[in-house]
Amino acid sequence: MAAHSIFDTLNDALKRETLSDVQVMRFEPGQVLFRAGEHCQGLPLVIKGGVKVQMTGASGHSIVLYRMTSDDICTLSIGCLMTGRGYRAEAVVEAETEAAMIPRPLFDNLMQQSADFRLGIMESYGRRLDDLMLLVEEVAFRRMDERLEEWLLARARKGQSLLKITHQELAVELGTAREVISRLLKELERKELVHLARGRVEVTGLMNRPPAP
Repeated sequence: MAAHSIFDTLNDALKRETLSDVQVMRFEPGQVLFRAGEHCQGLPLVIKGGVKVQMTGASGHSIVLYRMTSDDICTLSIGCLMTGRGYRAEAVVEAETEAAMIPRPLFDNLMQQSADFRLGIMESYGRRLDDLMLLVEEVAFRRMDERLEEWLLARARKGQSLLKITHQELAVELGTAREVISRLLKELERKELVHLARGRVEVTGLMNRPPAP
């Protein structure tokens, strides 16, 4: 059975009817759930696992817009279902994932029949929109060296001081070019704040550095 909190917004009869029409699918790391330009066939609900949604610009540079983990709803799919437009980004599986798919006709029906379901969908959309606005603010107004250091520090504070990540993957996380990330990482290494190896970045002295005035 598809276990997701959005189904708890439905009354018993509508919930039984919905779960009978919902298909649960399993995906392996590296699989693509949807690509830019494709039309949305339904609303993916992540039951467990991990999926990243990223956009690639005309320059060829990519940026991660957001990630979906257990009990998340695909915000981009909500927008596509409501507007009828195709996807502007792609979703790539990062960890073994189970997802339930609400077909488009069922999604439209639930939005019409259940005020609680509709409210749950719009609350999820609103929360993700806030996150995306913060991302736009960071990209537009903060220096890349500050964003890189903050990104590394956030993971080090979670016990992830040794990161298995390439310069290209890090560039996608921050929405810039690989060459920019490589230059900034080398400068951090020169200051003995990180240690670089092939496919790895180890945060060393960055956590002990006094905050900027």
